[in-house]
Amino acid sequence: MTKRICITIIVFCFVFTSFLFPQTRGSQDLREKEPFDQDFSVTKHSIQINGENINYTATVGKLPLKNNKEKAIGHIFFVSYTRDSVEELSQRPVTFAFNGGPGSSSVWLHMGALGPKKVLMDEEGLNPAFPFELIDNPYSLLDITDLVFIDPVSTGFSRAAFKEDPKQFHGYENDIESVGEFIRLYITRFDRWSSPKFILGESYGTIRASGLAGFLQGRTLGMYLNGVILVSAVLNSLAKDFSTGNDLPYIFFFPGYTAAAWYHKQLSEELLEKNLEDVLDESEQFALEEYAPALLKGNQITEAQKSEVIQKVSVYTGLSPDYVEQSNLRVNLYRFLKELLRKDHQTIGRLDSRFKGKDEDAAGEYFEYDPSSAAITGAFSTLFNHYVRTELDYPSPSIYNISGRVRPWGYGNENARTRFSNSAEILRQEMSHNSSLQVFIANGYYDFATPYFATEFAVSHLGLNSEFKDRIFMKYYKAGHMMYIRKASHQKLKQDLKEFYLQAAPDK
Repeated sequence: MTKRICITIIVFCFVFTSFLFPQTRGSQDLREKEPFDQDFSVTKHSIQINGENINYTATVGKLPLKNNKEKAIGHIFFVSYTRDSVEELSQRPVTFAFNGGPGSSSVWLHMGALGPKKVLMDEEGLNPAFPFELIDNPYSLLDITDLVFIDPVSTGFSRAAFKEDPKQFHGYENDIESVGEFIRLYITRFDRWSSPKFILGESYGTIRASGLAGFLQGRTLGMYLNGVILVSAVLNSLAKDFSTGNDLPYIFFFPGYTAAAWYHKQLSEELLEKNLEDVLDESEQFALEEYAPALLKGNQITEAQKSEVIQKVSVYTGLSPDYVEQSNLRVNLYRFLKELLRKDHQTIGRLDSRFKGKDEDAAGEYFEYDPSSAAITGAFSTLFNHYVRTELDYPSPSIYNISGRVRPWGYGNENARTRFSNSAEILRQEMSHNSSLQVFIANGYYDFATPYFATEFAVSHLGLNSEFKDRIFMKYYKAGHMMYIRKASHQKLKQDLKEFYLQAAPDK
């Protein structure tokens, strides 16, 4: 009896202590114990787009991911915007959007490009307004399509379930399966099976989008898509991997070097007097017709040929002939980012080469940080965290992971989905299976994360018959990886996408 009383007292003390001193709300374990089927937050709003007043409903919440035993293994957080109208849902397009990384939340597309609210930047997108400010987005796609922003597991508020290993979501196949399952759940729960459907991904999200086209349109689901939209695409990763012995990236980054040098006025007066597109035409022609053969010859190139190529590389990159020669004609990206403005003790951005930064050591080999990322992260993070908890009425105490910890990332089996994947081949297959599927690709001239010339290379090697070429739309913008942070590019992107939607999902 005494022993039983002692045990009771111990249990009571443990429960009472836990009540008085609960685990910190921000801890990982407690966040993962939050219920999966919690109620959605639903709020009503309105916005004017192109002079038209649009009433819409915002829905914020999570959908559970379950294994084949119906056990919850994780949840995916989403924010959706649905236009309030008399239009039938079967006629209203719905677009599922996500960023890349892998490991990035959807905050960039959500608060920079597509959603009804956006972070206020200056005209060129080089600096967010301070104090940070959120404004109505005049170039939102909400007048054209309903929007669903997805945060894959370990990003945003999305998490693996308690005691579940998040690594099971951190890889090419599992990521596509989990995001694809979310899309299926959303389509089913919100009655959108008959709606025109679009997938929109940015950066690594374009690899995910290509894979999702195969997953959703496969035999199991048979969910055919109207369109796949790729913003800053990664289609053939071998063309951007600076591994020893691989000459492809030097060729396909080259016009990007020219664009950056033109922007920062490091080229000759003759070239600076020309517009960017004309200079890039010259650079592309040199890259394919002279530079590529020179690299492929290796040590068989003659001294005369080598000298001529060195001079032309210097002309189109703004780098000194000595530096080009010392680099064996091959200047990798990170050296270029450091070298172009070294004499001014400045570096340039990888995501957007228009941005400039300054390192402690101007003589170093690589830059210390990407100035194009550092300049905007604070504004996007601050404003989204405020917006989701106030205007969208989702007061979660959890950390919103702008960038989640998903490394190491699994790229799949060697025969199909390696780190040298070719997503263009998946698109080719799915465009062949679905004769109505159309693809839109947005490219930034100043983007070094996903250089536009490498994307052109991948598209030109799709192997599609000529009758399919009118189903791929390539568009270009005078900005970087996130071209929408520049006002003129954002405006052009909206117009280009509007035309694409009308082509891919015409009114019935």
